[in-house]
Amino acid sequence: MGRTVPTFTMVIQQEMDGWSKFRRGLRREDQEALDDLFRAARLQLAGSAYAARPIPFESIAMSMLLAQHRTIRRLEQLAQQLAERVQKLEGGTHEGEPTLGADAAGPGDTPNHRMAV
Repeated sequence: MGRTVPTFTMVIQQEMDGWSKFRRGLRREDQEALDDLFRAARLQLAGSAYAARPIPFESIAMSMLLAQHRTIRRLEQLAQQLAERVQKLEGGTHEGEPTLGADAAGPGDTPNHRMAV
């Protein structure tokens, strides 16, 4: 007897197929970015299958968001390490100079405009 429920790998492929016209309308670099996002979703197959959400795209989107968040965290850590190396090379911080930290606001950011997690 055959499967009555498709595997999550099949679900992701069906979603990719469903987005194929959208993909075709994108520039080449955006097509590659979309492909990367779907690859990121494939990395979370076990979690997505275990979640068994009624709307499978929710699990796919969450997997994509996780991949983006991991990248952001890695870049924040790298920026912090580079800032610390620059401070060491400059002989430490000078009075009144801000340091780059995990809670530092970026250009144009104010504490009132940042999202709390």
